[in-house]
Formats: sequence, C-alpha cells, structure tokens
Amino acid sequence: MKGDDPNAIRVVLVTHRDADEAKALATQLVTERLAACVNVVPGVTSVYRWQGAIREDAEALMVIKTAEHRIGPLKHRIAKLHPYENPEILILPTDGGSRKYLDWVVAETAPHGREDAPH
Repeated sequence: MKGDDPNAIRVVLVTHRDADEAKALATQLVTERLAACVNVVPGVTSVYRWQGAIREDAEALMVIKTAEHRIGPLKHRIAKLHPYENPEILILPTDGGSRKYLDWVVAETAPHGREDAPH
C-alpha cells in the first residue's frame, strides 16, 4: 500500500512502564477507534540514554495497528494519556498483508466502524 493511499495501514510501536497500564491504554485506543488492535507484549527490557545516564527498565511493548488517517489523533491521544514525559511513538509502514485483515483495520478505525467486519 502506498503512503498516499487513504486505506494505508500503519503499525505503531509504543513502550509503556507497566503491562496492566498498557492494556488500559490499549482498550482506550480501541474503544475510541484510534486502533483496530493492540498487542501488549510484557517483559521487554529497554536500555537507553536519558538525561545523560544509561538506564535499563522493564517495559511492555504496545504493537498498535491502525489506518493512516488515524495517526494524528492516535499520536495526540497517546501523548495525553501516556505517563512518560517523552513516550516512544514509532510509526512503521506496512507492505502487503492479508487484504481481508487490512480492510478490517480500516473498518475498525472508521469513526462509525462496522461491527460485522472480519477479525
């Protein structure tokens, strides 16, 4: 799918300090139709430099599937609800995939999604 395609799908990676809080955020994003699906992967270790020091933290990784047209509102909502001062929000393009699944992502992120969309 091309970047100018209104039905383009994106995968968004966000780390979170706690798996339960990440699940709550995931539920909020899906409820608001900003994401069709969010996988929460607990037990991720992040090593990074922050404020001049090397840090190592246990985190949960959120793998968010959404439509391109929802990226702006999704980023805004994550920034508002996320506990980090500078949350990771990495947006990855997709290349191919199951047409039926991609159509489902688009339908589920539409303002008035279809409940009968394939899962």
